[in-house]
Parts: sequence; C-alpha cells; structure tokens
Amino acid sequence: MDKVVHFEVPFEDGDRARTFYREAFGWQLGSVPGMEYTMATTTDTDDQGRPTEPGAINGGMFAREQPFTGPVLIMGVDDIDDKLAQIEKAGGTVAVPRQPVGDMGYCAYFHDTEGNLLGIWQNA
Repeated sequence: MDKVVHFEVPFEDGDRARTFYREAFGWQLGSVPGMEYTMATTTDTDDQGRPTEPGAINGGMFAREQPFTGPVLIMGVDDIDDKLAQIEKAGGTVAVPRQPVGDMGYCAYFHDTEGNLLGIWQNA
C-alpha cells in the first residue's frame, strides 16, 4: 500500500500564502536553496526532516501554474516507472513524467480517472 507522504499547495502570491499558513496554522516555512519552492513543516521532525508523529506529513508550496491549479497529495512509491505503468493500466494519465528533484529523489504527477491531479515520490 502506498502512503500519502507529502502535500503541495500552489499560490498566486507567495508572501501572502506563507503569511496565511504561518499565522493560521503555525506552519514553519522555509525556502529550498536553488528551487522556487517553500517547504512547509506542519509537525515535529527528526534530524533528517522526517515527521516523528505516525501519520503526520509535511509539504510544500509553489507558484500556481498548469497543471498545478489546486492542492496535490503525493504518495511515496518504491519505483516511479513501475507505478506510472500501474496508474496508466488502471485508467490514469501521466501529467508530468518522472523528473529528478535535486539529489533527494524523483517525482511525477498524474491525473486519476476523475481528473484529479496527484503525485508520486521515489527517494533517491
């Protein structure tokens, strides 16, 4: 079973969005060096940045652009290429193929059979 491991929230105005989530929910927000991406820490983490509370996840924020028009859930998988093949076999469509994310891992995005945009993540 693949678990939800991350979420992403697109924004129109980064400063406004960061202020909102910081003030409304107490999230800790920080930029990722070399990327136009804000990490959103919503729960306590260990020294490797992983949530310490079972079931808790952290996420990120970035500028809204197609196909990222609404919040996205990201599932952790062992092999992105295999999972994309399973997704297509089940009736989903690839929206953004496998791509590296620095030296951390790989991501890809897909539309489910209902048109929702979701993502998958494979650690490096």
